[in-house]
Amino acid sequence: MQPGLFTAEAITNLLPNLKGKINFNVPLHTRSWFRVGGNAEILINPADDEDLAYILQQLPLEWPITTLGATSNLLIRDGGISGITFQLRKGFNQVIQDQNGLIVGAACLDTTVAEHAAVAGITGLEFLVGIPGSIGGAVKMNAGAHGSEMATIIDWVEIITRDGKIKRLSVSELGLSYRHSSLPHDAIVTKARLQGIPADKNTISQTMAAIKKQREDSQPIHSRTGGSTFRNPDPSVSTHKAWQLIDMVGARGLTLGGAQVSEKHCNFLINTGSATATDIENLGETVKRRVFDTFGIELIWEIKRIGSPSPSKKE
Repeated sequence: MQPGLFTAEAITNLLPNLKGKINFNVPLHTRSWFRVGGNAEILINPADDEDLAYILQQLPLEWPITTLGATSNLLIRDGGISGITFQLRKGFNQVIQDQNGLIVGAACLDTTVAEHAAVAGITGLEFLVGIPGSIGGAVKMNAGAHGSEMATIIDWVEIITRDGKIKRLSVSELGLSYRHSSLPHDAIVTKARLQGIPADKNTISQTMAAIKKQREDSQPIHSRTGGSTFRNPDPSVSTHKAWQLIDMVGARGLTLGGAQVSEKHCNFLINTGSATATDIENLGETVKRRVFDTFGIELIWEIKRIGSPSPSKKE
């Protein structure tokens, strides 16, 4: 990148009709569930779908972009994020009932969507109450819990591609598999239609209450964490879940700097208060090595790690 490419003047001149907000050198640790990470060089909060499409149309295709959701399953490295970072907020959080389904914005929290479905008497979406994060991220990683996943409830998804085109994709076009989608590179999810089945509201509420209790009892939800750290191995590779493998190599409670493997659920890494992103990532890699050295099984990160691994040097 050329020096001065991302100055306030250059970006303002490039986006004269921007309706959303733009800020520079924004600390991201306060927005991260881990409470770690560096700064965003440029952070844009688009006003709505049309605003986001306009921005992408104006940005040169070679400029790097990053999209943040609720950051619940994300580790932002200490060096921060260069280029353009989007975070979808107001304007992307609508929930509209649509017959036996909901049309929801990408910034809607999964738990909020589950609650709206319960009020509407729509079953099938209860599992979302046990998934921290937002719908956009849930679509991209085909999030799942309690025997269900996004692939079972998505009707269609709207995305905006890197060149600013708005497209609607059916669930069959998303290429969904375990914790994975085949969305186009740099595509940003803006909304989705989720479908369910009419059911008794009280029964739905009871199911959701049971899911909440199970999560509370089994996960360190009151800690600074990033959710499930590693994917469960394919059954053809191991019949054990990731947490079981981690436990069997004696990594429960393992610490590195201010980072710790949770005592409550050892597929969760937590910031005990003084951790850096480097501490957390290195602890995860240490756990991976232990499991591989003992069982020959390579754990795959479920947490997405983004940004530069060390602070940028000041000129």
